[in-house]
Amino acid sequence: MKKISIIGAGNTGATAAHWLAERELADIVLLDVVEGMPQGKGLDLQQAMPIVGSDVEVIGTNDYSATKDSDIIIITAGIARKPGMSREDLLKTNAEIVGKAATESLKFSPQAMYIVLTNPLDTMAYLTLKMTRLSRERVIGQAGILDSARMRAFVAMETGVSLENIQCYVLGGHGDEMVPLTRHSNIAGIPLKEYLPADKLGAIVNRTRKGGGEIVNLLKTGSAYYAPSMACAQMAEAILKDKKLIVPCAAYMEGEYGLKDMFFGVPVMLGAGGMERIIEYQFDAEEKAMFDKSAASVRESHEALRSLIKF
Repeated sequence: MKKISIIGAGNTGATAAHWLAERELADIVLLDVVEGMPQGKGLDLQQAMPIVGSDVEVIGTNDYSATKDSDIIIITAGIARKPGMSREDLLKTNAEIVGKAATESLKFSPQAMYIVLTNPLDTMAYLTLKMTRLSRERVIGQAGILDSARMRAFVAMETGVSLENIQCYVLGGHGDEMVPLTRHSNIAGIPLKEYLPADKLGAIVNRTRKGGGEIVNLLKTGSAYYAPSMACAQMAEAILKDKKLIVPCAAYMEGEYGLKDMFFGVPVMLGAGGMERIIEYQFDAEEKAMFDKSAASVRESHEALRSLIKF
């Protein structure tokens, strides 16, 4: 049986464990610094497996040694941005948490692939790559799958068409500058620009960009976790099953799309080799402008990280 360790057993980490265990993809280790919490959630989830009919082992722990020989490490640990907290404060705090999670887990699983979820997403994936010194194929950030799924959900809500007929592609940084590709997104092959009036499509694009914030405002005491954790599960499944699945993810750029030494949301092929290939779209002028604006925002965050940590 394959093994997946999830660092951070909060709502997102625990729900990722739920999705993965239900699919009988791998044995699961839930790790958190809070004593008892990952053990309790792990035990609860283990006791659900007889009902589901899934023969996986789920354990919770505070000790990195329990993650030994993991095939995939998913990092969800970190804090959410609180009222009055600057982006720099969030960056510094989460850099410390993610940096430790990456380096400590690597000691016990030197062959593992890493899926990073902690915000600011692109920058935390960059930190993980630099701290572990792994190849870029083995460190991937989860963002575009989530953003694309949100857009697909909003299109389905607007049109009444089955989700199975809707394909949406959202690239760029995970934030307000993300790049929903309305020309490439489609309903049963018909581009969204042709299927929907401009005002309706514009509203969907705007709601997609602010999708995370909408949920934060509704919950008031937390952020989204069902869809983000399911996106992580899809990535892990694609790697473990060598699916060659093409999905938007944050990948380390080495010249693709004119970008270098940064993580950015682009279409990638996921398989047994991790991030096996970056797919390059041809952009029109409007898409290129949005892409460049998003890249500038992400580059700024990377530079802020480099000012805090000397790699």
